Amino acid sequence: MTRWLTDDEQRTWRAFGRTMRLLTDRLERDLQTAAGMPPTYYELLVLLSEAPERSMRMSELAHWTNSKPSRISHAVNKLEQSGWVRREHYEGDRRGWLATLTDEGLAALKAAAPRHVKSVRAHLIDLLTPEQIRQLGDISEVVLAHLTDEEQQH
Repeated sequence: MTRWLTDDEQRTWRAFGRTMRLLTDRLERDLQTAAGMPPTYYELLVLLSEAPERSMRMSELAHWTNSKPSRISHAVNKLEQSGWVRREHYEGDRRGWLATLTDEGLAALKAAAPRHVKSVRAHLIDLLTPEQIRQLGDISEVVLAHLTDEEQQH
């Protein structure tokens, strides 16, 4: 038997869905306008900047971005063309590839980050009270844990 949504659940679900679509679209447009890069590239640069020696295996990048290896390979190719990332064979594994953030890539990230944070603040963080931010974090962690557990089972 189907457990239909109550009126309150339906209102919440629809508001959440529309909010996520509009927020994602706005942040993507702002990042593209301010930094000339799509969010996927920004996310890859952030991951690499936080990794030891600014390097990660391509398979790890795919895992952390929830992307297919072919999509990551395409993105890294574009980042290589910009001079922001260097790709090299992973030592000890001839089939594995390592992506390394270059100094130019780090500079591009440092230039983009303040504008991206400004957008995130303007369209989400500064609209909420500290308690709402904590609640949103708690809710997000519950849903994320469920979705990542579900992914690992498949």
